[in-house]
Amino acid sequence: MYAMDTTGQRLARVVTEVLSPAVVAVALPLAVAWHATGYDALATAGWGVVVAIFFCVLPMAFLVRGARRGRWEGHWVRDRAHRTVPLLVCLASALAGMAVMLIGGAPRELVALAWAMIITLAACLVITRWWKVSVHATVAGGAVAMLAVVYGPWLLALALLVALVCWARVAIEDHTAAQVVVGAALGPAVGGAVFLVLS
Repeated sequence: MYAMDTTGQRLARVVTEVLSPAVVAVALPLAVAWHATGYDALATAGWGVVVAIFFCVLPMAFLVRGARRGRWEGHWVRDRAHRTVPLLVCLASALAGMAVMLIGGAPRELVALAWAMIITLAACLVITRWWKVSVHATVAGGAVAMLAVVYGPWLLALALLVALVCWARVAIEDHTAAQVVVGAALGPAVGGAVFLVLS
């Protein structure tokens, strides 16, 4: 159950949804595909749909279905002990998406992004066996790092949104300050580094 409802907590829940991993998993590939395809709108949309299906739509459908059936609390799976299966399903879906991308000849930057997302997800899965790292903060931090690699360091200003995500996750008591700080660092350290090397 969420803590007592206040204006701040209502705002925090909105931030949790608007800047969620699911939203980032659609927006980030579109931004990278736009650059990778030479600003080709049709190719960007095509690859964006592929990534959205395997990295967002299918995993979120599984999470929401599980929450509705009472397998875990909420579509963000608040209880760490229940996160292993959802994270494994997300990883399997992402790997299937990667296969489609490789077979379809996806641009190198987009493949690098997919690998970065997969390896970051695997790192979260390993850590979550013992500790509840914030996936929201991890994804947000990694996204900012990767956008800065693609479009330039000026996009590091988006770190303010990472801070907002971290605040929101603590405000609704889904994570501690330590869990969001580690997540915000894990995203760039793993996802950002993998993307930088592979792109």
